[in-house]
Amino acid sequence: MTHDVLSILRDKDVKMVDFKFCDLFGQWQHMVVPAARVDEKIFTEGLGFDGSSIRGWVGIHESDMLLVPDPESAVMDPVYETPTLSLVCNVYDPITRDRFSRDPRNIAEKAALYLKSTGIADTAYFGSEAEFFIFDSVAYEVSPEFTFYEIHSTEGIWATGEMEEPNLGYKVPHKRGYAPVPPHDSMVELRNEIVAEMARVGLVTECHHHEVATAGQMEIDFRFNEMVRAADAVMWFKYLVKNIARRRGKVATFMPKPVFGDNGSGMHTHQSLWKGEQPLFAGDGYGGLSETALHYIGGLIAHGPALAALVAPTANSYRRLIPGFEAPVRLAYSRRNRSAAIRIPMYSPSPASKRLEFRPPDPTCNPYLAFAAMLMAGLDGIERRLDPGLPLDKDIYALPPEELKDIPSLPGSLQDALAALERDHDFLLRGDVFTEDVVETWIRWKRENEVQPLLLYPHPYEFFITFDA
Repeated sequence: MTHDVLSILRDKDVKMVDFKFCDLFGQWQHMVVPAARVDEKIFTEGLGFDGSSIRGWVGIHESDMLLVPDPESAVMDPVYETPTLSLVCNVYDPITRDRFSRDPRNIAEKAALYLKSTGIADTAYFGSEAEFFIFDSVAYEVSPEFTFYEIHSTEGIWATGEMEEPNLGYKVPHKRGYAPVPPHDSMVELRNEIVAEMARVGLVTECHHHEVATAGQMEIDFRFNEMVRAADAVMWFKYLVKNIARRRGKVATFMPKPVFGDNGSGMHTHQSLWKGEQPLFAGDGYGGLSETALHYIGGLIAHGPALAALVAPTANSYRRLIPGFEAPVRLAYSRRNRSAAIRIPMYSPSPASKRLEFRPPDPTCNPYLAFAAMLMAGLDGIERRLDPGLPLDKDIYALPPEELKDIPSLPGSLQDALAALERDHDFLLRGDVFTEDVVETWIRWKRENEVQPLLLYPHPYEFFITFDA
């Protein structure tokens, strides 16, 4: 594979090589190196960088770290004008030459290895639907004496009276944005451009459409993959959406709830286990599921409150996860039912398509950590044969309180989710997938940098800290 990368450098007249890596909280970072400097040694010796400048990683006294590129991740980066090859990197300690425990990609890879070690399955497939908004502009400020945010969108229902040049009048009403044709859907060509660039980096699009909310909420669905590659794909997707929107003079955000009073953006996550050519979630049980799949659901339900801290990891996430609104907060499962936290899709009777969809995640999560955590919860359910209880084939949003009292719920705030993770994380530690150090760092950093500041500022502060997630 190393030779293949070097061949690409020659054949495509590459000028620069972009070394990308993911911080603990799901943001891509990068180092750019002239292509003439890249040889076989960099794939074994790595590229040095300052790990102490990356959020939640190491102190200044242990700052030297190494980026070692994964040659299988090599693609031409469509964002840059200069011919640039992109490589996704793993992070190593330069002294021990061990993988860095807080590198999210390492955690996901360890989860995949742990899955194989259990003998339950060989492969976990994940597919995510990361919704997003595209605005024309955004302004926000947080100061000691005032705080505000302001969104401008030519699609926004509030813009009917704005002095646009010209104001064409086609605005998307609240909660009526799902799949209209143009002119109400004004961003078809922008999404087409995103899809074309996704294809250049190997992401296969299945469909794209306008989403429910006003002001430019979008969805582009792309093909599932093996867990680590699926997380790589989410990182590429968010990177391309943001940069192509910027190319067109617009701004994209994956913030869960940027618009008050309308739908937020989720990242519904489809998942299934396979052993060789056998889909392990297909069976003759409820919804066409196997016993294995039902126990996996039992694990997601049992650990749902702790998972929330990793799959819905921002204060703003809990503006979306509100009982009775569009996002599911009750830890129940049901076929076809989007009001349950776990939906069993019923589009196809094929055993190969049998999967479950976990609906609480949102796209501010770190996909490596979120996928690994969901897998570990599901495996715990299988190994302990956890009973998911009875399915709930009702509109959960419409149920009276007396029918909901025995149905577990997600936490109501980031603070509560972090407390749940603090209490319940032993399932993450199996196989040394997560470590106590990673869990403790996550909880401490979130409390100090997101929970505590929100006690000092009103609502717009969460817009400030979450908008570019």
